[in-house]
Amino acid sequence: MSDRRRLNRVDGVDAARGFALIGMFVAHVAPAVASVDAAALIAIADERPRLLFALTAGIGLGFISGGTRPIVEDRGELRRQIAVRAVILIALGMLIWATLHPLVYIILDVYGVAFLLMLPLLFLPPRGALALGIGLLAITPALAELGTRTALAEAVRQTPFRFLSDWIVGGAYPVIVWVPVMLIGLALARMDLTSPRVIGMTALVGAAAASVFLPVASRLPAPEVVGEAGWSVPLRASLETLGNVGVGALVVAALLTLTALARPAVRRVSGAVLSPVTAMGSMPLSIYTIHLVVISLAIRMEDGVPTDDSWPLLVGLIVGSMVFAWLWRRHLGRGPLERLLRRASGRDRADAAGASAI
Repeated sequence: MSDRRRLNRVDGVDAARGFALIGMFVAHVAPAVASVDAAALIAIADERPRLLFALTAGIGLGFISGGTRPIVEDRGELRRQIAVRAVILIALGMLIWATLHPLVYIILDVYGVAFLLMLPLLFLPPRGALALGIGLLAITPALAELGTRTALAEAVRQTPFRFLSDWIVGGAYPVIVWVPVMLIGLALARMDLTSPRVIGMTALVGAAAASVFLPVASRLPAPEVVGEAGWSVPLRASLETLGNVGVGALVVAALLTLTALARPAVRRVSGAVLSPVTAMGSMPLSIYTIHLVVISLAIRMEDGVPTDDSWPLLVGLIVGSMVFAWLWRRHLGRGPLERLLRRASGRDRADAAGASAI
Protein backbone atom coordinates (compact mmCIF):
# COMPACT_ATOMS: atom_id res chain seq x y z
CA MET A 1 0.00 0.00 0.00
CA SER A 2 2.97 2.27 -0.55
CA ASP A 3 1.00 4.51 -2.95
CA ARG A 4 -1.50 5.32 -0.23
CA ARG A 5 1.24 6.06 2.28
CA ARG A 6 2.72 8.71 0.04
CA LEU A 7 -0.51 10.68 -0.10
CA ASN A 8 -0.73 13.69 2.19
CA ARG A 9 -3.75 15.74 3.10
CA VAL A 10 -4.56 18.32 0.46
CA ASP A 11 -5.35 21.62 2.17
CA GLY A 12 -7.39 22.96 -0.74
CA VAL A 13 -9.78 20.01 -0.56
CA ASP A 14 -10.02 20.25 3.24
CA ALA A 15 -10.74 23.98 2.95
CA ALA A 16 -13.50 23.29 0.41
CA ARG A 17 -15.01 20.75 2.78
CA GLY A 18 -14.76 23.27 5.61
CA PHE A 19 -16.66 25.87 3.60
CA ALA A 20 -19.28 23.22 2.81
CA LEU A 21 -19.74 22.68 6.55
CA ILE A 22 -20.14 26.41 7.14
CA GLY A 23 -22.72 26.52 4.35
CA MET A 24 -24.64 23.75 6.05
CA PHE A 25 -24.63 25.69 9.31
CA VAL A 26 -26.14 28.68 7.49
CA ALA A 27 -28.77 26.51 5.83
CA HIS A 28 -29.69 24.88 9.14
CA VAL A 29 -29.97 27.77 11.60
CA ALA A 30 -29.99 31.11 9.73
CA PRO A 31 -33.27 32.90 10.60
CA ALA A 32 -35.66 34.12 7.95
CA VAL A 33 -34.97 37.66 6.75
CA ALA A 34 -37.23 40.29 5.24
CA SER A 35 -34.76 41.53 2.64
CA VAL A 36 -35.11 39.76 -0.69
CA ASP A 37 -31.41 40.20 -1.43
CA ALA A 38 -30.38 38.81 1.97
CA ALA A 39 -32.77 35.87 1.56
CA ALA A 40 -31.28 35.11 -1.85
CA LEU A 41 -27.78 35.21 -0.34
CA ILE A 42 -28.75 32.83 2.45
CA ALA A 43 -30.47 30.55 -0.09
CA ILE A 44 -27.08 29.93 -1.71
CA ALA A 45 -26.25 27.81 1.32
CA ASP A 46 -29.20 25.49 0.75
CA GLU A 47 -28.03 23.28 -2.11
CA ARG A 48 -24.43 24.09 -3.04
CA PRO A 49 -22.70 23.21 0.26
CA ARG A 50 -24.11 19.70 0.34
CA LEU A 51 -23.13 19.08 -3.29
CA LEU A 52 -19.65 20.48 -2.54
CA PHE A 53 -19.53 18.07 0.40
CA ALA A 54 -20.40 15.16 -1.90
CA LEU A 55 -17.78 16.29 -4.41
CA THR A 56 -15.06 16.39 -1.77
CA ALA A 57 -16.25 13.01 -0.48
CA GLY A 58 -15.58 11.52 -3.90
CA ILE A 59 -12.17 13.20 -3.98
CA GLY A 60 -11.43 11.71 -0.58
CA LEU A 61 -12.35 8.23 -1.80
CA GLY A 62 -9.97 8.78 -4.70
CA PHE A 63 -7.18 9.77 -2.33
CA ILE A 64 -7.51 6.83 0.05
CA SER A 65 -7.64 4.38 -2.87
CA GLY A 66 -4.35 5.59 -4.31
CA GLY A 67 -5.00 8.86 -6.11
CA THR A 68 -3.41 8.95 -9.56
CA ARG A 69 -1.88 5.52 -8.95
CA PRO A 70 -4.78 3.34 -7.73
CA ILE A 71 -3.68 0.61 -5.39
CA VAL A 72 -3.40 -2.87 -6.85
CA GLU A 73 -2.83 -4.93 -3.74
CA ASP A 74 -5.35 -5.20 -0.91
CA ARG A 75 -8.27 -3.74 -2.84
CA GLY A 76 -10.58 -6.15 -1.06
CA GLU A 77 -9.28 -4.99 2.32
CA LEU A 78 -9.78 -1.34 1.40
CA ARG A 79 -13.33 -2.04 0.29
CA ARG A 80 -13.94 -3.83 3.60
CA GLN A 81 -12.64 -0.83 5.54
CA ILE A 82 -14.86 1.56 3.59
CA ALA A 83 -17.86 -0.77 4.07
CA VAL A 84 -17.27 -0.85 7.83
CA ARG A 85 -17.12 2.96 7.87
CA ALA A 86 -20.32 3.09 5.85
CA VAL A 87 -22.21 0.84 8.25
CA ILE A 88 -20.99 2.86 11.24
CA LEU A 89 -22.08 6.10 9.59
CA ILE A 90 -25.52 4.66 8.83
CA ALA A 91 -25.87 3.51 12.44
CA LEU A 92 -24.67 6.87 13.80
CA GLY A 93 -27.05 8.80 11.56
CA MET A 94 -30.00 6.64 12.58
CA LEU A 95 -29.05 6.94 16.26
CA ILE A 96 -28.96 10.74 16.06
CA TRP A 97 -32.24 10.77 14.15
CA ALA A 98 -33.94 8.55 16.76
CA THR A 99 -32.57 10.26 19.89
CA LEU A 100 -31.77 13.92 19.23
CA HIS A 101 -34.52 14.70 16.69
CA PRO A 102 -32.74 17.68 15.08
CA LEU A 103 -34.89 19.87 12.85
CA VAL A 104 -32.70 19.15 9.82
CA TYR A 105 -32.06 16.30 7.44
CA ILE A 106 -29.12 14.20 8.65
CA ILE A 107 -26.34 13.53 6.20
CA LEU A 108 -24.54 10.64 7.91
CA ASP A 109 -26.78 7.67 7.10
CA VAL A 110 -27.17 8.73 3.46
CA TYR A 111 -23.41 9.24 3.31
CA GLY A 112 -22.92 5.66 4.47
CA VAL A 113 -25.36 4.31 1.87
CA ALA A 114 -23.56 6.28 -0.86
CA PHE A 115 -20.23 4.79 0.28
CA LEU A 116 -21.63 1.28 -0.09
CA LEU A 117 -22.90 2.06 -3.59
CA MET A 118 -19.48 3.47 -4.53
CA LEU A 119 -17.62 0.27 -3.64
CA PRO A 120 -17.99 -1.47 -7.03
CA LEU A 121 -17.17 1.82 -8.80
CA LEU A 122 -14.08 2.66 -6.79
CA PHE A 123 -11.51 1.66 -9.39
CA LEU A 124 -13.17 2.79 -12.59
CA PRO A 125 -10.79 4.50 -15.02
CA PRO A 126 -10.87 8.26 -14.40
CA ARG A 127 -12.44 9.16 -17.75
CA GLY A 128 -15.02 6.43 -17.31
CA ALA A 129 -15.87 7.64 -13.80
CA LEU A 130 -16.13 11.23 -15.02
CA ALA A 131 -18.33 10.36 -17.99
CA LEU A 132 -20.57 8.13 -15.89
CA GLY A 133 -20.84 10.76 -13.15
CA ILE A 134 -21.76 13.58 -15.52
CA GLY A 135 -24.12 11.38 -17.52
CA LEU A 136 -25.99 10.23 -14.43
CA LEU A 137 -26.04 13.73 -12.98
CA ALA A 138 -27.88 14.94 -16.06
CA ILE A 139 -30.85 12.67 -15.27
CA THR A 140 -30.85 11.59 -11.60
CA PRO A 141 -31.93 14.95 -10.10
CA ALA A 142 -34.94 14.89 -12.41
CA LEU A 143 -35.67 11.29 -11.41
CA ALA A 144 -35.38 12.25 -7.72
CA GLU A 145 -37.79 15.16 -8.25
CA LEU A 146 -40.27 12.89 -10.00
CA GLY A 147 -39.79 10.06 -7.53
CA THR A 148 -40.49 12.16 -4.48
CA ARG A 149 -43.92 13.05 -5.94
CA THR A 150 -45.01 9.44 -6.44
CA ALA A 151 -47.67 7.72 -4.36
CA LEU A 152 -45.16 5.03 -3.38
CA ALA A 153 -42.72 7.56 -1.92
CA GLU A 154 -45.54 9.26 -0.05
CA ALA A 155 -46.78 5.93 1.29
CA VAL A 156 -43.32 5.00 2.54
CA ARG A 157 -43.06 8.36 4.32
CA GLN A 158 -46.12 7.45 6.38
CA THR A 159 -44.39 4.36 7.81
CA PRO A 160 -41.53 3.90 10.30
CA PHE A 161 -39.34 3.24 7.23
CA ARG A 162 -39.69 6.74 5.83
CA PHE A 163 -35.91 7.07 5.89
CA LEU A 164 -35.79 4.69 2.90
CA SER A 165 -37.64 7.25 0.79
CA ASP A 166 -35.29 9.97 2.01
CA TRP A 167 -32.23 7.87 1.19
CA ILE A 168 -33.28 7.22 -2.38
CA VAL A 169 -35.25 10.22 -3.65
CA GLY A 170 -37.10 12.29 -1.11
CA GLY A 171 -34.61 13.80 1.30
CA ALA A 172 -32.10 16.60 1.00
CA TYR A 173 -29.35 14.12 0.11
CA PRO A 174 -30.78 11.45 -2.24
CA VAL A 175 -28.15 8.84 -3.04
CA ILE A 176 -29.12 8.70 -6.71
CA VAL A 177 -27.77 12.26 -6.91
CA TRP A 178 -24.90 11.89 -4.44
CA VAL A 179 -23.27 8.92 -6.13
CA PRO A 180 -22.82 10.70 -9.50
CA VAL A 181 -21.32 13.73 -7.73
CA MET A 182 -18.97 11.47 -5.81
CA LEU A 183 -17.97 9.79 -9.08
CA ILE A 184 -16.98 13.18 -10.46
CA GLY A 185 -14.89 13.84 -7.37
CA LEU A 186 -13.30 10.40 -7.64
CA ALA A 187 -12.36 11.11 -11.26
CA LEU A 188 -10.77 14.44 -10.32
CA ALA A 189 -8.61 12.76 -7.68
CA ARG A 190 -7.52 10.14 -10.25
CA MET A 191 -6.61 12.88 -12.75
CA ASP A 192 -4.20 14.52 -10.27
CA LEU A 193 -5.39 17.54 -8.33
CA THR A 194 -1.81 18.71 -7.92
CA SER A 195 -1.55 19.34 -11.67
CA PRO A 196 -2.00 22.97 -12.81
CA ARG A 197 -3.55 21.68 -16.04
CA VAL A 198 -6.13 19.56 -14.22
CA ILE A 199 -6.92 22.35 -11.76
CA GLY A 200 -7.27 24.84 -14.62
CA MET A 201 -9.58 22.54 -16.60
CA THR A 202 -11.64 21.89 -13.46
CA ALA A 203 -12.08 25.63 -12.95
CA LEU A 204 -12.90 26.24 -16.61
CA VAL A 205 -15.47 23.46 -16.90
CA GLY A 206 -16.99 24.30 -13.51
CA ALA A 207 -17.35 27.96 -14.43
CA ALA A 208 -18.87 27.05 -17.79
CA ALA A 209 -21.39 24.67 -16.21
CA ALA A 210 -22.42 27.25 -13.62
CA SER A 211 -22.72 30.11 -16.11
CA VAL A 212 -24.76 28.08 -18.61
CA PHE A 213 -26.99 25.80 -16.53
CA LEU A 214 -27.92 28.07 -13.60
CA PRO A 215 -29.31 30.96 -15.68
CA VAL A 216 -31.34 28.54 -17.80
CA ALA A 217 -32.65 26.77 -14.69
CA SER A 218 -33.67 30.07 -13.09
CA ARG A 219 -36.09 30.69 -15.95
CA LEU A 220 -37.96 27.45 -15.31
CA PRO A 221 -40.67 27.01 -12.64
CA ALA A 222 -39.42 26.06 -9.18
CA PRO A 223 -40.68 22.86 -7.51
CA GLU A 224 -42.56 25.00 -4.96
CA VAL A 225 -44.85 26.44 -7.64
CA VAL A 226 -48.30 25.14 -6.78
CA GLY A 227 -49.96 23.15 -9.51
CA GLU A 228 -46.91 23.17 -11.76
CA ALA A 229 -46.48 19.89 -13.63
CA GLY A 230 -44.85 18.47 -16.71
CA TRP A 231 -41.23 18.34 -17.70
CA SER A 232 -40.08 21.82 -16.59
CA VAL A 233 -39.71 21.13 -12.84
CA PRO A 234 -37.59 17.96 -13.15
CA LEU A 235 -35.57 19.60 -15.92
CA ARG A 236 -34.89 22.53 -13.61
CA ALA A 237 -33.72 20.11 -10.91
CA SER A 238 -31.14 18.52 -13.23
CA LEU A 239 -29.93 21.85 -14.63
CA GLU A 240 -29.59 23.38 -11.16
CA THR A 241 -27.66 20.38 -9.89
CA LEU A 242 -25.27 20.42 -12.84
CA GLY A 243 -24.71 24.14 -12.35
CA ASN A 244 -24.24 23.85 -8.59
CA VAL A 245 -21.74 21.01 -8.97
CA GLY A 246 -19.95 23.30 -11.41
CA VAL A 247 -19.81 25.93 -8.66
CA GLY A 248 -18.37 23.29 -6.32
CA ALA A 249 -15.70 22.31 -8.83
CA LEU A 250 -14.78 25.97 -9.26
CA VAL A 251 -14.50 26.41 -5.48
CA VAL A 252 -12.22 23.36 -5.19
CA ALA A 253 -10.05 24.61 -8.06
CA ALA A 254 -9.79 28.12 -6.57
CA LEU A 255 -8.78 26.81 -3.14
CA LEU A 256 -6.26 24.40 -4.65
CA THR A 257 -4.78 27.31 -6.57
CA LEU A 258 -4.49 29.46 -3.45
CA THR A 259 -2.99 26.72 -1.29
CA ALA A 260 -0.82 24.84 -3.78
CA LEU A 261 -0.18 26.69 -7.05
CA ALA A 262 0.13 30.34 -6.08
CA ARG A 263 3.41 32.09 -5.32
CA PRO A 264 4.99 31.04 -1.99
CA ALA A 265 4.06 34.31 -0.28
CA VAL A 266 0.44 33.97 -1.40
CA ARG A 267 0.35 30.34 -0.29
CA ARG A 268 1.64 31.27 3.16
CA VAL A 269 -0.95 34.00 3.62
CA SER A 270 -3.75 31.85 2.19
CA GLY A 271 -2.77 28.91 4.36
CA ALA A 272 -2.78 31.06 7.50
CA VAL A 273 -6.09 32.76 6.71
CA LEU A 274 -7.79 29.52 5.70
CA SER A 275 -6.28 27.36 8.46
CA PRO A 276 -9.36 27.40 10.74
CA VAL A 277 -11.62 26.43 7.82
CA THR A 278 -9.10 23.84 6.63
CA ALA A 279 -8.99 22.38 10.13
CA MET A 280 -12.79 22.06 10.11
CA GLY A 281 -12.63 20.27 6.77
CA SER A 282 -10.02 17.85 8.06
CA MET A 283 -12.45 16.53 10.70
CA PRO A 284 -15.90 16.78 9.09
CA LEU A 285 -17.46 13.88 10.98
CA SER A 286 -16.58 15.41 14.35
CA ILE A 287 -17.66 18.94 13.44
CA TYR A 288 -20.87 17.83 11.75
CA THR A 289 -21.89 15.54 14.61
CA ILE A 290 -21.12 18.16 17.28
CA HIS A 291 -23.18 20.72 15.38
CA LEU A 292 -26.16 18.33 15.32
CA VAL A 293 -25.92 17.94 19.10
CA VAL A 294 -25.73 21.72 19.58
CA ILE A 295 -28.69 22.58 17.36
CA SER A 296 -30.74 19.79 18.94
CA LEU A 297 -30.13 21.31 22.36
CA ALA A 298 -31.04 24.74 20.98
CA ILE A 299 -34.57 23.79 19.85
CA ARG A 300 -37.21 26.05 21.36
CA MET A 301 -40.85 26.94 20.77
CA GLU A 302 -41.84 30.18 19.05
CA ASP A 303 -45.53 30.85 18.51
CA GLY A 304 -46.19 27.17 19.09
CA VAL A 305 -43.68 26.08 16.42
CA PRO A 306 -40.35 24.37 17.22
CA THR A 307 -37.32 26.17 15.81
CA ASP A 308 -33.56 26.32 16.18
CA ASP A 309 -32.99 29.40 14.00
CA SER A 310 -30.77 32.01 15.65
CA TRP A 311 -28.07 34.45 14.53
CA PRO A 312 -26.10 34.04 17.78
CA LEU A 313 -26.28 30.26 17.38
CA LEU A 314 -25.05 30.51 13.78
CA VAL A 315 -22.12 32.72 14.74
CA GLY A 316 -21.34 30.48 17.70
CA LEU A 317 -21.35 27.36 15.52
CA ILE A 318 -19.04 28.88 12.92
CA VAL A 319 -16.57 30.50 15.32
CA GLY A 320 -16.69 27.66 17.84
CA SER A 321 -16.11 25.04 15.16
CA MET A 322 -13.16 26.95 13.75
CA VAL A 323 -11.52 27.43 17.15
CA PHE A 324 -12.14 23.85 18.26
CA ALA A 325 -10.91 22.33 15.00
CA TRP A 326 -7.85 24.60 14.75
CA LEU A 327 -6.74 23.87 18.34
CA TRP A 328 -7.48 20.15 18.10
CA ARG A 329 -5.66 19.73 14.81
CA ARG A 330 -2.68 21.79 15.99
CA HIS A 331 -2.21 19.87 19.22
CA LEU A 332 -3.83 16.48 18.70
CA GLY A 333 -3.99 15.89 14.93
CA ARG A 334 -6.85 13.85 13.48
CA GLY A 335 -10.35 14.68 14.73
CA PRO A 336 -11.81 12.69 17.65
CA LEU A 337 -14.56 10.85 15.76
CA GLU A 338 -12.30 10.40 12.74
CA ARG A 339 -9.85 8.58 14.99
CA LEU A 340 -12.55 6.28 16.32
CA LEU A 341 -13.94 5.59 12.85
CA ARG A 342 -10.48 4.90 11.48
CA ARG A 343 -9.68 2.52 14.31
CA ALA A 344 -13.00 0.69 14.00
CA SER A 345 -12.55 0.18 10.26
CA GLY A 346 -8.95 -1.05 10.57
CA ARG A 347 -7.35 1.90 8.78
CA ASP A 348 -4.87 2.38 11.64
CA ARG A 349 -3.58 -1.13 11.05
CA ALA A 350 -3.14 -0.31 7.38
CA ASP A 351 -0.93 2.64 8.40
CA ALA A 352 -2.30 4.81 5.60
CA ALA A 353 -1.83 8.56 5.82
CA GLY A 354 -4.14 9.52 2.96
CA ALA A 355 -6.78 12.22 3.10
CA SER A 356 -9.99 10.95 4.60
CA ALA A 357 -13.30 10.88 2.78
CA ILE A 358 -14.92 11.83 6.07
